[in-house]
Amino acid sequence: MKPNPITTFILFVCFSITTFAQTTVDDPEIKKMLTEVKSENMEATVRKLVSFGTRHTLSDTKSNTRGIGAAQRWVKSEFEKYALASGGRLTSVIDFFTIKADGKRIATDSQLGNVMATLKGTDPTDDRVMIISGHLDSRASDVMDAKSDAPGANDDASGVAAMMELARIMSQREFPFTLIFVAVVGEEQGLYGAKHLADLAKEGKWNLIAMLNNDMIGNSLSSGTLLRDNTRVRVFSETIPYLETEAESKMRKSTNRDNDSPSRQLARYIKTVTNQYVDQLDINLVYRNDRFLRGGDHTPFSQNGFTAIRFCEMNENYDHQHQNVRKENNIQYGDLPEFMDFEYMKKVTCSNLATFSNLAWSPKAPTNVGIEVKDLTNFSTLLWTAPEGKAVYGYNILIRETGSQHWEKTIFVKDTKAEIPYSKDNFFFAVQAVDALGHSSLPVFPIPIR
Repeated sequence: MKPNPITTFILFVCFSITTFAQTTVDDPEIKKMLTEVKSENMEATVRKLVSFGTRHTLSDTKSNTRGIGAAQRWVKSEFEKYALASGGRLTSVIDFFTIKADGKRIATDSQLGNVMATLKGTDPTDDRVMIISGHLDSRASDVMDAKSDAPGANDDASGVAAMMELARIMSQREFPFTLIFVAVVGEEQGLYGAKHLADLAKEGKWNLIAMLNNDMIGNSLSSGTLLRDNTRVRVFSETIPYLETEAESKMRKSTNRDNDSPSRQLARYIKTVTNQYVDQLDINLVYRNDRFLRGGDHTPFSQNGFTAIRFCEMNENYDHQHQNVRKENNIQYGDLPEFMDFEYMKKVTCSNLATFSNLAWSPKAPTNVGIEVKDLTNFSTLLWTAPEGKAVYGYNILIRETGSQHWEKTIFVKDTKAEIPYSKDNFFFAVQAVDALGHSSLPVFPIPIR
């Protein structure tokens, strides 16, 4: 079953709640933006990035044709082109910072730089921020080899190209709060670019509500098993937040909300919006922060207490990942563009765009979301406080059985309190704010109210 953000739900049992029938609302502007996503644009971006030979974090920074420096300057020049259509709201910078030698993957003190475009929000009272990223650096078989060709087509020119396509399209529109599009560096050497940005966000006390990391989203054929899957993409999300306090830990254990961290709620949100707007793509919710014993650029954000997830293709091809370009036993190795599936990548990009724009136009999330526990009853009463800022049309109460991965039912209400005929013993709930065009906030899990 694929629940929509807003569904009509008819209650056949008499109880004290007023429900409003509202059919699913598709925002025509989001649908229009999705038609502007072009696979040929992203293929051109990937091939341009590959043309720099290597984008190893510690590669040449002076050449205009080879190395990480040339790639950084080219990405910034593309952002500057997008800025022309933004009315001055999109600005870009290469945010340089110094990393000390770590005795592992950074041999000497080095200057690194994230290429970042910021689309300024139109509402000065809305301090929310969202980030979408891909990593610009690439690597060969030896992670310290900064000289050999390391095309990095799928890992991770694909994520950078998707991020740039969103920047191109979204910079032509207005959004109430700030959106950041970034090509981070240092991923292969230890997530250094992402950590730098995550630390800036923490130190600056940014109200960062979501971070979407795209890393390897352009391959649909697995190595070894030779499975081809161009209809699913994995979304990884953490379970227990890294910075969970003792009080939060106690609440999590008492309410059994181990599977309802903010990042898990973002992952489910992505699945819901993708089901609504993107054909022939299913979000495979993977309930771990990243692949087994591995990490990505969302990880430093999670470690700093932010809501962050990773998009990654369903099946990886290790013949074309972290490999020197070569041919052995008639097998071509290396991360080259000819092994990518750009139509699949387009669908994953559309999922990012639908999610990012829907959240960017959404009301703020409701606050003080709670569930009454003073009486033993087979009904559940939820209540919350309306958010400040953008007008709210109503609220979705999301429902799923305790063993279910994704939300199964939605009840739409106009009030800030609702009694529903579902027992809190058997179901999990969350509440999100919705505007008249169906843009919904991230869901909020209720806490007990006695």
